[in-house]
Amino acid sequence: MKVGLLKDIKDGEFRTIMTPNEAAELVSLGAEVYVETGAGEGASFEDADYVKAGAKIAKDMKEIYSTCDFVTKVKELEECEFDLLREGQIIFTCLHPAASKDEVDVLLKSKVIAFTAEDTHRYGSPNCEIAGKLGLLKGAEHLLRTNGGSGQLICGAGGAPAANILIIGAGLAGTGALQLAYGLGANITVMDINVKILRDLIERYPGINTMISNSANIKALMPNLDIIVNCVKWPKHRKDHLVTREMLSMMKKGSVIVDVSADVGGAIETYHHTTHENPTFVVDGIVHYGVDNIPGAASKTTSIAYAASVIEHFKSIVQNGVKEACRLNGYLRRSMTSYMGVLTHEETSAIQGREWVTPEEILGLEEGTYSIAPKATSTSSKPTTCKK
Repeated sequence: MKVGLLKDIKDGEFRTIMTPNEAAELVSLGAEVYVETGAGEGASFEDADYVKAGAKIAKDMKEIYSTCDFVTKVKELEECEFDLLREGQIIFTCLHPAASKDEVDVLLKSKVIAFTAEDTHRYGSPNCEIAGKLGLLKGAEHLLRTNGGSGQLICGAGGAPAANILIIGAGLAGTGALQLAYGLGANITVMDINVKILRDLIERYPGINTMISNSANIKALMPNLDIIVNCVKWPKHRKDHLVTREMLSMMKKGSVIVDVSADVGGAIETYHHTTHENPTFVVDGIVHYGVDNIPGAASKTTSIAYAASVIEHFKSIVQNGVKEACRLNGYLRRSMTSYMGVLTHEETSAIQGREWVTPEEILGLEEGTYSIAPKATSTSSKPTTCKK
């Protein structure tokens, strides 16, 4: 199998999904690995490093798409890639398909076999952990007066109190933010809907406050908050918000909201996407940090962790083919977005009102013969019968 690594071209994206170490692993399995020139530079991996690993350097994305059976990168497809997709080609990247109608149209029209990487993680994506940690650091940075904030130092000082931090959601991103905030000496409240998780956090981080996550509890805290870090992945079918624009008037001017989940129309009503070059905007005196690829700022660390988390999927596809790899691993199977012109992604079906077929049916897998993984989201849609 010919495996191609693309250079990510999204503005402000420096990560790669495959370091030279993973390239070497695939080469050892008999795969031909092609790397677009400069694909690893943003994460401090040079073309020469990939050549030493046994890969071949391709001059551009067109060569990757025309040569390779399996094409991968970090972020969603850009419009300039749409016409390069080939029938039967395997695509593995963070497609975010439910929010990308045009992209899904192209995946179906081109009849590729597409996997959305964010749904493949058994233990959560390392991108989430790093996004939570960096999100907290960016919140502390923009709380400084020189960056548009109130001038509050997150750790305080002798005679001056530390910042009051609210972390909403205690998953992988939320606990990442908590680790940094705790180490920096902030006054911390963590909210979640799972009381057991909150009890466990109290034991691990003595002195923090915990509350059940809802708008009423958030409102009660808002007048004294300096930073809100949202780590809740808001269901895309919901039209309500945890923090509304009206609620911003309750916060102190110069306070900061960081939406790690980067959901437009999600938990934070006033959120919209920004870039690393222009990361913040102000609404009603509240600084919003809106970068939607926060982990890209720590591109080397993130790339090493991220590549290690997906390489087993790559190896299985190379060794076993798509059908068997999906049979053996439910987390890979649940991430299948499209298969030869058929939508196979439930959340996308529900959000976009499209018919879909389960990956199990499209692959012809018999019940009881394949591994099981939990659903990636709570969004549901009734599947249709395969018309192959």
